[in-house]
Amino acid sequence: MRIPRHTLVQFSDVHIVPENELLMGTLDTLAQMRHALEAVEEADMDPVALLFTGDLADTGDVRAYRRLRALVEPAAARIGAPAVYGMGNHDNREAFREGLLETDPSGIEHDFVHQAGDVRVVVLDSTTPGSHGGALTGDQLEWLRAVLAEPAPAGTVLALHHPPIPTPLAFLERLSLKAPEELGRVVAGTDVKIILTGHNHHATCGVLAGVPVWSAPAVAYRADVFPPAGTYQGVTGVGYTRVDLYEDCATATFVPVGPVERVYHYERAKVDKYLAANEH
Repeated sequence: MRIPRHTLVQFSDVHIVPENELLMGTLDTLAQMRHALEAVEEADMDPVALLFTGDLADTGDVRAYRRLRALVEPAAARIGAPAVYGMGNHDNREAFREGLLETDPSGIEHDFVHQAGDVRVVVLDSTTPGSHGGALTGDQLEWLRAVLAEPAPAGTVLALHHPPIPTPLAFLERLSLKAPEELGRVVAGTDVKIILTGHNHHATCGVLAGVPVWSAPAVAYRADVFPPAGTYQGVTGVGYTRVDLYEDCATATFVPVGPVERVYHYERAKVDKYLAANEH
């Protein structure tokens, strides 16, 4: 039986707005984030990190970051897993640092390494101020190459906002990560077990230089990958991701946000007894 050594929970594209506002006049994104965190709190698991992969505030407003921090940090403390925050194209570096990280505002890239036990989480800032597209500079790639030169005990999770894999939506494809092959040359043959991204608002998997890539669902709204002809549209059906790291691989699993209807419920002892009687 294969049991994950470590679990992370990934949230992306939360798009929090200031108090008394709704995203696009209809969506209470803070409530959706709260539903997701409550489900993680109630779950029978011990994640090593809560990983946020960008677009945390819809317009980069410092008030939105403060609302998100006030919600996430107490929940993270109760869960027993630190919140790890990455930048997205809707974020503003200065306001992000002031309102969410509570550090001095700075406009430099938000690249860093977070050690979650013996798992290394490397977060890259793929944003370009003034643009919604993504890119990594030569200096960032060289920094990443130096970090990955020494393997981590349980491997590395690489996180950035813009996916280095295609999306079926043409307008999003134009805003994906530029020159993904350059990132591929850096991660090829390293201990990176999975690359976690966001940005597209729809769940998609792919591969870059032999490394699995996951483009996460959004907490705010879902981009319809089968929209009516000649249109693009956002719809309901949002989610977040459970990421499990095994000895030799990693998996990403979509988790819906919001109430669900139970169709069966078995006590674990009953399931264990059934499995023991039917194992080959």
